This record gives sequence, C-alpha cells and structure tokens, in this order.
Amino acid sequence: MTIVINEEQLKEKIRQLAKERDALLIAHNYMRDEVQEIADITGDSLGLSIEAQKTDKKVIVFCGVHFMAESAAILSPEKTILLPRKDAGCPMADMVTPEKLRELKQQHPDATVVTYVNSSAAVKAESDICCTSSNAVSVARSLDARKLLLVPDRNLGHYIAQHVPEKECILWPGYCPTHDRLKIDEIQKAKDDHPDALLWFTRSAGPRFWSWPIISAQPAVCTNLQPKIRLKHSLSVPKVASSGVCAGTIRTKPLSCRAVA
Repeated sequence: MTIVINEEQLKEKIRQLAKERDALLIAHNYMRDEVQEIADITGDSLGLSIEAQKTDKKVIVFCGVHFMAESAAILSPEKTILLPRKDAGCPMADMVTPEKLRELKQQHPDATVVTYVNSSAAVKAESDICCTSSNAVSVARSLDARKLLLVPDRNLGHYIAQHVPEKECILWPGYCPTHDRLKIDEIQKAKDDHPDALLWFTRSAGPRFWSWPIISAQPAVCTNLQPKIRLKHSLSVPKVASSGVCAGTIRTKPLSCRAVA
C-alpha cells in the first residue's frame, strides 16, 4: 500500500522527528525554499557551523554540502553531524585533492597555503591557514610569507592578489561553475530593466566584472549596509547570503576531524 504525504505533512513529520531526537536543523541559504522554511537556522556555511557549535543540542542536521558538514564536525567533534545526502557535493571543492595539493607544495616549499573554507577537511589539513571570502585579504596581509598558494577558488585568488600586490600569489585553477556561467550581457539586461538598482557581486564572481561600478560584498557587509541605504531594487549576482554572521579565521594545524554521520 502506498501512503501519500503532502508537503505540509512531511514538514510536520520532519519537525517532530527533530524534536524527538533533540536535533538542530540548519540549512544553507542556497537550499530549496521548503527546506529553509523548516530549518531552525539558515545562513552561510561557516556561520552555520559556528551556530552549531553554540547550541546545547548534540545532534545537528546540516542541510548543505559535504564540506559544510565536515566544518561543523571540526568545530563540534563531540556532536553527531547528520548530512541528509551523502552525495551532496561541491564541484569547486572537488577540483582540489590533498594529493595534488601536496605536489604543488613540493614545487613551492617556501609558500604558505591559504585555503578557502569551502574545501574538504582533507585539503584543509594540508593547508597552513583557512580564510573566508570576507576575510581573505586580511588573512593574506597578516602572513609574513612573501609567496602564497591560494586554494581552490581562482576567482577569489585573483581578488586577493589584486589587494596584496607585494606578495607572489599562485592560484589553484578551481572555480565555482555557477559563478563562471555568469554573462556580462545577462547582467547588463538586468541593469537595463532596473536602472535604479544597486549591483552586488560575490568576490568569487571573477575579475571580468571588476570594471563595473559595483559593491563587492559578503553577508556581514550586506547586513551592515542595510540601515544606511534604501533601495527599490537590489541585484544580487549571484545570490548574496543573508545570515549576517561574520566568520573568523580557522588555522588548520593541528587539525583532526571525525567522519560525518
């Protein structure tokens, strides 16, 4: 016999199960609307891991991709981190492996490895320091090293290199496929349709957009701007996260991580 459950019943069943397990349900901003609607907390990837660390609940259901759940496990090793789909991956994170990174490190033994937090735990373990897109430039400037290996996002790497010209930056050739699909003519059409709109870019969008009169912003920056400006339209390219969580720096040595449940 087939039992048909509508969406609202399914949402209620999930919330009830989370209550029975004393679980915190967190969802990344890029999840589907119906997933975000039943989440206890929504936000960006590292911000959610920090929220998971703060909670008294021992079970965390992380609606996101694999590296996000790994980050939560790193920050909360005593908690059970559940990833609803084991095959939920990130194409950009998959573009770098610890083996290949070790090979590049051998070619540049005097370089410091700066890794974007949107990477696997195994890659983080091969790095000297991790950064977010918000604090990437500050992290790069804080290092004594004159040579940096920037992993894995080449677009974020270009942004860092532009702001630390005194350092030699070697970019890993990874990228976010969604960001790379952005086209100038599509953005121009959106601006033409909404001429009074403020244009926002993530720093991972790539240098081809830097000549535009834009704000290159991250979640905390966007939140801080909200009381200061009034907009009829705001074009987000791509969607800007809205958690407002200002994530810090994670140093990755020493690092231990258990398997994500």
